[in-house]
Amino acid sequence: MFAILETGSKQYKVAEGDVLEVELLKNETLSDENIVDFDSVLLVQNNDLHIGQPFVKNARIRAKVLEQIKAPKIIVFKKEAKKQYRRTRGHRQKLHRIQIEKIELDAKEKE
Repeated sequence: MFAILETGSKQYKVAEGDVLEVELLKNETLSDENIVDFDSVLLVQNNDLHIGQPFVKNARIRAKVLEQIKAPKIIVFKKEAKKQYRRTRGHRQKLHRIQIEKIELDAKEKE
């Protein structure tokens, strides 16, 4: 069984037990046990294929937040030739590492 999840304007193909890095999640979406539920499920494949329009109704993905990390640094360098103009900036994106615990699909949707 696998599903396609949308979070942080990106789409991820996930299965139960997968560990992936997503953009930083809001604190309001996290529970006290660092559990997050995703309702934006685009597709679920178990015995049947369920495609959402745009999301699959009654589908939910439960994940556990393992840690908060930072991505590798990205260097942004700007230069104009013959003008003595040089600028260097760096950026590190904050990420959450999550583990997919369960992909749920209610019986109403299986019809």
